[in-house]
Amino acid sequence: MLAGTHIAVDWSTQPPALPDYAAVRAAWQPSEAWLYDREGRLIDSVRVDFGARRLAWTRLDDIAPIARDTILAAEDRRFRSHGGVDWLALGGALRDRAEGRRGRGASTISMQLAAYLAPQLASPGRRGMGDKLRQMRAARALEARWSKDQILEAYLNLAGFRGEAQGIGAAALGLFGKTPATLTRDDALLLAALLPDPQAGSARVARRACALAKAQDCARFAGAAASMLGPARSLALDPGLAPHLAQHLLDKPGLRVTTTLDARIQQAAAAALRRQLQGLGGTRARDGAVIVADNATGEVLAYVGGIGGASTAPSVDGAAAYRQAGSTLKPFLYAQAIEKGYLTAASILDDSPVQLDTASGLYVPQNYDRAFKGPVSARVALAGSLNVPAVRTLLLTGVDAFRDRLWDSGYRGLVEDGQYYGYSLALGSAEVTLLEQVAAYRSLARGGRWSPLRLVRGERPAAARRVTSPEAAWIVADMLADPNARAGTFGPDSALRLPFWAAAKTGTSKAMRDNWCIGFSDRFTVGVWVGNLEGDPMRAVSGTSGAAPVWRDVMLALHRETPGRALPRPAGVEQRTVRFAAGIEQPRREYFLSGAGLSEVAAAPAASRRPRIVNPVAGSVYALDPDIPADRQRLAIAVTGDTTGHRLLLDRGDLGPADSRPLVQAPPGQHRLRLVDLGGRVVDQILFTVR
Repeated sequence: MLAGTHIAVDWSTQPPALPDYAAVRAAWQPSEAWLYDREGRLIDSVRVDFGARRLAWTRLDDIAPIARDTILAAEDRRFRSHGGVDWLALGGALRDRAEGRRGRGASTISMQLAAYLAPQLASPGRRGMGDKLRQMRAARALEARWSKDQILEAYLNLAGFRGEAQGIGAAALGLFGKTPATLTRDDALLLAALLPDPQAGSARVARRACALAKAQDCARFAGAAASMLGPARSLALDPGLAPHLAQHLLDKPGLRVTTTLDARIQQAAAAALRRQLQGLGGTRARDGAVIVADNATGEVLAYVGGIGGASTAPSVDGAAAYRQAGSTLKPFLYAQAIEKGYLTAASILDDSPVQLDTASGLYVPQNYDRAFKGPVSARVALAGSLNVPAVRTLLLTGVDAFRDRLWDSGYRGLVEDGQYYGYSLALGSAEVTLLEQVAAYRSLARGGRWSPLRLVRGERPAAARRVTSPEAAWIVADMLADPNARAGTFGPDSALRLPFWAAAKTGTSKAMRDNWCIGFSDRFTVGVWVGNLEGDPMRAVSGTSGAAPVWRDVMLALHRETPGRALPRPAGVEQRTVRFAAGIEQPRREYFLSGAGLSEVAAAPAASRRPRIVNPVAGSVYALDPDIPADRQRLAIAVTGDTTGHRLLLDRGDLGPADSRPLVQAPPGQHRLRLVDLGGRVVDQILFTVR
C-alpha cells in the first residue's frame, strides 16, 4: 500500500519537460527590430510585436553587478548554494503559516524560472501542495542541466516587471531610461520591489524598496518610485534618426537591418531641414524631406522622411509620397530635345503668350512670375525655369516620347500615356516621389546612365542602363550649373549658387503645394522637398526660399573638405563662342553636340514663320453679355507669319487683308474662320463658338 501511494505521488507531481538554456535563447523573440547605418551604428528601431515589450536578450555580463546582487538578495538570497529548493526558506514559511504569521514566500528563482518556461506550473488555481511539489521538482531538474548563471540570466530576461515590459532590458529602459549596465542599487531595489506585484502603486513599491534596503531614511524611495511609475519613458536608446525608413524596412521582430545610410550625413540633413522649417514657421510650410545619394554607388546616405515639428502628419513619409513635380522634370525634356538634335543650348525659344488647343479645352501656360521675356536661349529658359519655352520644347519632342523618357528615368508614377498628361507634362503636372527624383537626377550626373538607388548594405547593385546620351546629359548638367543663366529669374546670388561646381533645379507645383530643389555635384545627388503633406498650399514660399536653402546647407556639409568639381566633358561635345543677333543675349562660350556648333544665333523673323491664325484659338467659346452694347462686343482677329496677299474669311464673308487685324461682331452660333492665300487655297482655319 505504501509503495502504491509513493508511485501515485511520484506520478502526480511529475513536472513537464523543460527546454535547455540554448533552446530558450534561440526561441527568444524581441518585440523590436533595429536599423543600423553603414558603420554599424544604431540609428532607429521599431516595435513590431505588440504582445509584450521585449528587447534583445540581455547577457548576465551586461547587467550591473550591483543590480544582479540586489535582486538576488531580495528574491533568493541563498540562490548560489541551494539546488533549486531553499529548504531553510521553505521551513520558515511553513512555521510562519502554522503560527498564523505572514512571512516571505519560499519560491526560489529556479522555481520561478520553471514556471516561466512551463506556465501550467503556476496557472491560476494551482497552489496546492501537489502543484508546489511539481514546481520544486521542475526547479531541481533545471538545476541539474543549467548553470547558476544561465538560470539567473534567463530569469532576469523572462520576468515581468511592469505592465508589458518583460525582462530587465525593457524594464531598465522603460522605467529608468537606462541600459541594464547602468542600473544603480536604488534602481535595483525598486525593480525588486516590483517583482512580487508588478502592478503595485508607487507608495507600496516605495515601502517595499525601503524594507529591502534596510535603510533608516527612506524618503528618497517615495519620489523615485513615483518617477519610475509616472509617464512612460521612451523605450528606445537609439537617436530616432530615420523613423520613416525604419517603418519601411523593419517588419519582423528581432530583425536587424544594416542600411547604406551614414549617421553623420543623416543628422546633418535632418538638422538642415529642421532649421528651415522652423524658420518658415508652421503657417507657411509644415513638412519636408531630404535624400542624399552617392553618385558612384547609388547608395542612399541620408533618408529624412520628415522631422515632426509643426507637421500635422508626422508619420507620413515625405520622401516616398507622390507629389506634383513642378519644373523639376524640365531637364529631362531639354536633354531629350538636345539629344534628338531639335535644340542646342544656344537655340532661341519664344517666351511669349501661347494658347494650345487640347481635347479638354485651351491650355494657356504662364511663367512663375506671370511675365514673359521674349526670345531667350534654351540655356536661359532651362536655368531660369521658364514655362512657355518648355511647352514649346515639348511640342518638338512630342508628349508621348517625353512621357516614355521619364518612365525610363525611373518615374514609375507616370502610369498613363502621354496624351493623358498633355502639354502640362512639361511643367510637371505628373506626380513623383523624392526618391525617384534623386535617382533620375543622379543619372544626369552619371552621363545618362540610370540605376535604382540602394538602401540596404550588401545588396547587389543593379546594372545601369543608358537613358540619355552622355553628351546631352553633360550639356544639361552644365546649363543647370550656370549661375549667369539663371540670374535673370533667381538673381545673381541665390541659394543655388555654391562656392564650387554643382547643378541644381527648383520646382513649385500648382497652387504652391510642393516646393523642390534637386541637384548634384560630381560626388553626390541631393533632393529636397518642402510642402504640406495634407495638401494645403504653402504661404509666401518661393522656389529659392523653400527647399533650396536646405539643399544648399546639405551640399556645403557634404563638400566641407573636398569641393565639388565640374564633370569631365565627353568627347562628343564641342565648344564654340556664340554671338546673338540683335543683342538677345550676351556673347558667351557655349557647348554643342559635335557637328552642331554655331557661331551666331538669331531669332527667326516673323516673315519666316508659317502663316496661321493665333486669335481666336480653335475651340474657343465666347459668351455675349446682354448688359454690354452689341457693337462693343467685337472679336479681334490676329495672324502671324508672312501674310502678304492673304485674306481672312469668316463663314461666307470676306473680312479683308489678313494683316488688317479686323474686329468682328459675330452672332451666336458656330463660326469658321479661314486664312487663304492669293490662289484661294486655305492655309489655316479654326472653329469657334459664340453664345
